[in-house]
Amino acid sequence: MTARVLVVDDLLPNVKLLEAKLSREYFDVLTAMSGQEALDLVRQEQPDIILLDVMMPEMDGFEVCRRLKADPETMHIPVVMVTALSDTSDRVMGLDAGADDFLTKPINDVALLARVRSLIRLKMMMDELRLREQTSASFGVVSDPMAENASGGRILAIEDREIYAGNINKALSEDHNVTVTGDADEATQVARRDDLELIIVSLSLKGADGLRLCSHLRSMEETRQIPLLMLVDDTPDEMERLVKGLDLGVHDYLIRPIDSNELQARCRTQIRRKRYQDRLRANYQMSMTLAVTDTLTGLYNRNYLETHLENVVGHAVQASKVVGMLVLDIDHFKNVNDSYGHGVGDEVLREFAQRVQRGIRGIDLAARMGGEEFVVLMPETSAEEAEGVAERLRQSVANSPFPVSDPVQEIPVTVSVGVTVSTDRSDTGAELIRRADEALYSAKNNGRNRVTLWHPEGQTAPAVQSA
Repeated sequence: MTARVLVVDDLLPNVKLLEAKLSREYFDVLTAMSGQEALDLVRQEQPDIILLDVMMPEMDGFEVCRRLKADPETMHIPVVMVTALSDTSDRVMGLDAGADDFLTKPINDVALLARVRSLIRLKMMMDELRLREQTSASFGVVSDPMAENASGGRILAIEDREIYAGNINKALSEDHNVTVTGDADEATQVARRDDLELIIVSLSLKGADGLRLCSHLRSMEETRQIPLLMLVDDTPDEMERLVKGLDLGVHDYLIRPIDSNELQARCRTQIRRKRYQDRLRANYQMSMTLAVTDTLTGLYNRNYLETHLENVVGHAVQASKVVGMLVLDIDHFKNVNDSYGHGVGDEVLREFAQRVQRGIRGIDLAARMGGEEFVVLMPETSAEEAEGVAERLRQSVANSPFPVSDPVQEIPVTVSVGVTVSTDRSDTGAELIRRADEALYSAKNNGRNRVTLWHPEGQTAPAVQSA
């Protein structure tokens, strides 16, 4: 994995040492010797991760980190504070300033590189979500900055040593909804069932392999997006397993003995990030919905229909099945707009769309082609069945006036419908639309408020041979 790493330290030997270690691992290394230089360089170069010293003149690392996290352009860049400070209060201050980790010198090179790689993977995922956010913005869906509120988190703690489990519950239960269990199977069921925002896993479980449990949680569809925080003992064996955990996708870790303030700070960081990522994903899904639906009626739009139609017809041809299509056009719709205004016209379109949607099957697809023209696509539907559905829709429109907000309160509406089905292995979506349109024009020319089934005989288009 290659990435751009910014090393910030006011002592040149420290900078050179880290630069050499990272360069050996094929990272592209940038360097800065002061807080202000670092801020300027971050805005210019947008590194993938920042290794930041705390004790610097003029502007210390805490202040640099706070400024980075307050800027929407740089708040998503992971920051690891690398410092000689070792007090728990310093670590908590760094985490509260927005740092993703706080490493105390002398630093284990293997652990440092594993942490850098895990945070870079996280950054890459965040970059992809932010690119999607830009797409969302083009549809009018805009996300707020990363939420400051991280209280009320839904946390699962997996710890089978009673005293440790009690300490975790005591430290977190005041601000969060915490479930504590020592059974790996029960934990898996809870993780699948509950909408969790953080899972804490003890690496030294007696009844299960904590590392394998993390791997399992990361692989399951229901839990792969939930951050994992690993608890480890300060032993060579557990530190080696911690490195494997980071490679597997563990987001953060704490080394025992655990300070409750640091545990709370790390949980806040993970929950805040999880909520922000969830919001980005939800906004992206909303933007995709807006991209394929008609905003007035809620039906699919023409772009989606044309793409989906080719897929449906292609599948039907391969499976030797029939596809039915209806093209519906509201009769004299221009008169509605001219007589009652476009607001009432919009009400008519929405009501029409609802009646169409209620009159078709779940596997059928209704779309608005534009204006007052709609299409219904019906997989595995014969000509007789399609004609029957069209007649039912025509009656549902004609037999009951449309309620509107105009003083008249309701107006009569009718619809003309053209019907066709696929008849040949060479059929395409465009050909189905053309034939249904021809049938629709015939319905219009013969008095409207009627259903017309397309037949090859007597049409201007060449006759279509049966398969």
